[in-house]
Amino acid sequence: MDVFACAGCGTELTAPVSRVALPVHTHHGKWEELHPPLMEPATYAVDPQPTGPPWRLWKEVGADAAARQGVFAPVYSVSFGARNRIVIAPGDSRSMTLIPDKCEGYCQGVDGRAGPNLACAGCGRAVATRMDDCGMWQTVWLEPDAVVRRPSGLSAGPLPDWDDLEHPEHRVPPVEPDGSWSRRWEAAVGVALAHLVAVTEDRPVSLPAGPVAELLGDAVSRHLPAGPGARSVGLAGPGIHLLRPRPDILLVPRHPLTGVPWRHPGDAGAVVPLDSGVWAYLARPGETSPMPATGVLPEGVLRDDYPLPRRPWHPLTPHHHALEDSLVRLPAVCFPRLRRFREAYRRAVWPASAG
Repeated sequence: MDVFACAGCGTELTAPVSRVALPVHTHHGKWEELHPPLMEPATYAVDPQPTGPPWRLWKEVGADAAARQGVFAPVYSVSFGARNRIVIAPGDSRSMTLIPDKCEGYCQGVDGRAGPNLACAGCGRAVATRMDDCGMWQTVWLEPDAVVRRPSGLSAGPLPDWDDLEHPEHRVPPVEPDGSWSRRWEAAVGVALAHLVAVTEDRPVSLPAGPVAELLGDAVSRHLPAGPGARSVGLAGPGIHLLRPRPDILLVPRHPLTGVPWRHPGDAGAVVPLDSGVWAYLARPGETSPMPATGVLPEGVLRDDYPLPRRPWHPLTPHHHALEDSLVRLPAVCFPRLRRFREAYRRAVWPASAG
């Protein structure tokens, strides 16, 4: 495990934490809703993309400068913040104090719009940004140039690996206890749909029967055309034999530590990466049989008495900003077919702002 310390005075700023993949829903929450911490306790992740202020308008930046920031299609503004910022749960922060004149927010917390709002208690240096406003996951972002990483001397146990996807606890259910769709699923579907549109060039696809079609079918039918010549989609990953003939596109998990998409050895075909917890649920949704059983009900078996588990009243909808943000970061969005898709999508979702 690691600890992060102030680069100026050496004060330890975090509890011991171990690295995991950046969550797919990091920048995508539900507006006008308070969220729990993004990161699990004793973990951290690194965002390789520029994030946070300063922001510059697209019309002032231009396409070339935006592309160097990883944005390949016109957006309102482009982040010129630091790359490789480190995100932790607020509860894992240590020896930091708020900078009062940088604690602006929208309505229910702070959103980091003015830059780092946490200072090292040892020397007063601005080192991190606390974010917890409505629509945001509760986070503390350490500035990469203001901190140094040191070994803590504690073992984190085995590093996350593909084997973790086999464990039932790694699966992320699509429905929250209150009967709403999982925010993580909504973001994951938005990101995956952007990649699916890119690899198919906005052409028809056919989904495999079962959980994939049941959970993703509505989103695909809403945003991709129907018609002949559909490209086949299949689920692939650890523990799943590659189908023959190979589907045109494989839905694969991201590694739980590195975030790198899984690939079958020797296969170089098209893949669409999925959040590992979402993929694990699609691959192994668990037992939901209504058949009678003696003794204690097996995990996942639904009772038929009152009250029944709550279920969403509408199909699973991709998070619009997750889809949009992912699409503009794919170089393929520069091609005419995908550019037309994005323009049509924006007109449908944000009629007043499309253009």
